Amino acid sequence: SFLYQYIIGQDETKKSMAVAVYNHYKRLLQTKNDDNEVEIEKSNIVLVGETGTGKTLVARTIAKMLNVPFSIVDATVLTQAGYVGEDVESILSRLLQAADYDVTKAERGIVFIDEIDKIARKGDNPSITRDVSGEGVQQALLKLLEGAVVNVAPKGGRKHPEQKFIEVNTKDILFIAGGAFSGIDKIISKRLNMQAVGYSASLSEDKIDEDNLLQYIIPSDLKSFGLIPEIIGRLPVLSHMNPLDASTLRLILTEPKNSIIKQYEKLFA
Repeated sequence: SFLYQYIIGQDETKKSMAVAVYNHYKRLLQTKNDDNEVEIEKSNIVLVGETGTGKTLVARTIAKMLNVPFSIVDATVLTQAGYVGEDVESILSRLLQAADYDVTKAERGIVFIDEIDKIARKGDNPSITRDVSGEGVQQALLKLLEGAVVNVAPKGGRKHPEQKFIEVNTKDILFIAGGAFSGIDKIISKRLNMQAVGYSASLSEDKIDEDNLLQYIIPSDLKSFGLIPEIIGRLPVLSHMNPLDASTLRLILTEPKNSIIKQYEKLFA
């Protein structure tokens, strides 16, 4: 209900986000002493949606409600270790800053990796030359998403030998990845058309909503787009954002708790 105060529509995403975050914190509160206890695995999320549909807003609203350290990181600046650009570990230095350098607090936080589609593999076949801002970053992210003890530079930036590092265990950090994945709708439509074989197949199938092809997204579409299978496996919850129509945009202007109309009312009061 807290999400409904701030976000209009996107019911599927709100449900999957709320369930994933609930399961994550239920996992954190789990007692470790029982030998027969079933261990709940971490469920990172990937959100696919067009620009401006509210991917970052959903993550930020959830973090506000939970009152946990939350950081938004842009994946476009990340490069493989040793190249110009930010290392993957800088994601955690942002989280540490958000937690006032309290490591135990940061180890229960949420990281939102924005523009995850920008680190997709450029071509479908593995390249001979190194893809330092694409596939190389995805491979560096694997250990981080899965859960490992990572040496983080407190101030971020480049690593150098004399620097003091903070050890952060990412086992209990929830990662939410979001991206526009522009052009993925062509991959989805190609897949949907390929499945219809014979005269009766296309008649018996449900009518495909061509205005919102993202609702039919499956993990293999992300692989075709350029994400490596290992990273898709570490982002098990896949959700999509619906495109906004005129009626939804009207509601966004008036309904949410911090809507633009309400902001102007307060400014002119």
